[in-house]
Amino acid sequence: MIVQAIVDGIFTGAIVSLGAIGLSLTLQIMRFANFAHAEFMTIGAYLALAAVGLMGPGAPSLGLSFGWQLLVAACLAAALAGVLSWGLDLVVFRPLRRSGAAPLVLVFAAFGAALILRHVLVLIWGHDSYFYTRELQLGVMIVPGVRVLPDQVFILALAIFLVTLLHLYLTHHRTGIAMRAMAESPSLSQVCGIEVDRVMRTTWIISGFMAAMAGVFSGLTPQLHPELGSNILLSIFTAAIFGGVGSLPGAVLGGLLVGIAENLFLLVADPGYKPAMPFLLLLGVLWLRPQGLLGEKAS
Repeated sequence: MIVQAIVDGIFTGAIVSLGAIGLSLTLQIMRFANFAHAEFMTIGAYLALAAVGLMGPGAPSLGLSFGWQLLVAACLAAALAGVLSWGLDLVVFRPLRRSGAAPLVLVFAAFGAALILRHVLVLIWGHDSYFYTRELQLGVMIVPGVRVLPDQVFILALAIFLVTLLHLYLTHHRTGIAMRAMAESPSLSQVCGIEVDRVMRTTWIISGFMAAMAGVFSGLTPQLHPELGSNILLSIFTAAIFGGVGSLPGAVLGGLLVGIAENLFLLVADPGYKPAMPFLLLLGVLWLRPQGLLGEKAS
């Protein structure tokens, strides 16, 4: 049972990691906690649902519960969610930044934006739960006593691909390098001639894209509902802070550790107490190592 919980935790952690990556980038570059981030997970999931409805679910292939249409829909939904994330910055956050608003004002604005986005989704789709597919899957035994679903393996593989792609972008592309410089020192970056608006635009788009992909994956495993993003928000924040704000490897490591911890916690506690585990982890890391596992200590 412990090994099965760890394996399940790795698959859960892959989804949390994708959400934590975007949140970690905005935390480090924008210097405020964007509580509307999780809503773009929900937006991405519902946009993919709409796209699949237009294209048709398609026949399952490669042992998965869905066809290629869902993968195409996920990419389209993530791209649109990235643009919407940037649009939210243009409408809400950028005017506040330019007016000299304190970070706490931006946090409250993010709370308000999250509530509005969630209720817009409810207005369009209602409170009912939806499914990308109703195909049933049987777990495949990989070792005695441990089973995984083909969908889970696909999600993990695609998450690894997206993280690798983002790592290459941040380390080799000019804008990616500028994003890392902005994360280290915004004022020095401006002096060096870095286009701040381009960096911020790219940050919001990447953040929304990764959040939407995480939302599609999260909606694929159980089901879609308006609270999909808000239910995982604490886990995402914990993963971002646990691994070290601004660190891509840290966000991935934090997400995996949070996912494993949550699933191990279910072995000894009622599922209703599952949200308590990320909170306990967050308290622990803030107490013992505030900069996170892979974060650098502020000088």
